[in-house]
Amino acid sequence: MSSSLAFWLFGLMSRLPLSVLHRLGVVAGWLTYLTSRKYAERLNENLLNGWDGSDEAEFQRLLEANVAESGKGVAELPWMWRRPLAQVVASVKECHGWELVEAAQVQGKGLIILTPHIGCFEVIGQYVGDKLPMTCMYRVPKLAWLDKVMRAGRERGQMKLARADIGGVRTLLKALKRGEVIGVLPDQVPGSGEGEWAPFFGRPAYTMTLVKRLLESSGAAVVMCYAQRLPQGGGYAMHFSPFRFDAQAPIPQQMNAALEAVIRTCPEQYLWSYNRYKIPRGAQPPETPKEQ
Repeated sequence: MSSSLAFWLFGLMSRLPLSVLHRLGVVAGWLTYLTSRKYAERLNENLLNGWDGSDEAEFQRLLEANVAESGKGVAELPWMWRRPLAQVVASVKECHGWELVEAAQVQGKGLIILTPHIGCFEVIGQYVGDKLPMTCMYRVPKLAWLDKVMRAGRERGQMKLARADIGGVRTLLKALKRGEVIGVLPDQVPGSGEGEWAPFFGRPAYTMTLVKRLLESSGAAVVMCYAQRLPQGGGYAMHFSPFRFDAQAPIPQQMNAALEAVIRTCPEQYLWSYNRYKIPRGAQPPETPKEQ
């Protein structure tokens, strides 16, 4: 697909109300689940692994809700990227914990916002970047047209993107030293040599060490944030929560534990279909516990 055609299609879809896009997303979510065996198996496996209940009917309701929410997450992208920035920001109907961002600004050492794959993580960068200078790390997609549409949709207001490479890490550090805000997806699987194995819902997951390096170099404050979808296309509720590290414990392990706590508050909107437990090419597999 050419980038000009992609811009036209996304612009056309963005004219639809958010509620309509979400309904279309529910259909798309179920079509994907029913036609992709690999997708369905991974979603079921990861969700069951993170499930702490015992009621099969309740688990089924959670599964069905997650299939629908996953579809909404894709269908809302044209609205997020092609609607005027003011309308996207106004879609955040509730914001809890913004005082944490303001407190970090007073300290002047920068702020790291950890945004896990929950709800509409796309709206967080636009909401924060409308108010403060913000730089977010992102992985360049393989499709050139998607990269152009993505960058145009995200780099608005005071929001900038940094590639997930050594140059991007330097860009994040410079932003923190200026006392600015940066955004990182803490549950994104890093490349070989850029992470370590840490428990995530009881299974070893290759977890980024970038946050540790950023903290040691800047002394920045850290908060967790997710944007929960409201029913019937009613917008989003943004939640900021404090995140304090214990210097005596491994940061990746603490980060995954904090992620689990946040995910449990809104499990139906977490991206369980993401391949969180994959082994990056070149990375050593996790050690298997020895039998006694």
